[in-house]
Amino acid sequence: MHRIARLAALGLAGLLAAGSAQALDLTKKRENLPDLVLGNDEGNDFAVENRDITLESGKAYRLRIVAKGRQEYKFYAPEFFRYIWLNQIVINHLEIHGGGPPDHLEFDDPGEIAIEFVAIKPGAYKWEARGLEAKGMTGTLTVK
Repeated sequence: MHRIARLAALGLAGLLAAGSAQALDLTKKRENLPDLVLGNDEGNDFAVENRDITLESGKAYRLRIVAKGRQEYKFYAPEFFRYIWLNQIVINHLEIHGGGPPDHLEFDDPGEIAIEFVAIKPGAYKWEARGLEAKGMTGTLTVK
């Protein structure tokens, strides 16, 4: 009887481990958010498209931050970066993986940087293009 109980326990542990592994990989079902666009094609370097974005805690997302203007954009969102689980940063189909949040993302030229993450802590997190806040280069990433 003892052997049957041990086999049943091992079988249950295996099922739980398999179920947990599938449940933990939230990134496979990520949602693409609208692009957060800095500047535009018409020459307005200080335009912002989708400055305020709302997300749900516990869900996986991809956010593309796109620079279209001719400014140097330093994208800061320190609290937001601190309260997400960052899966990867993608630049030109090259992936950056790491254990901690970035300080900021910088665009010296037009281009895009995608971040793939799971939203963790609810709150309203401000972002800014540092040095260009007075020009309206700010917004909010809200996690509900």
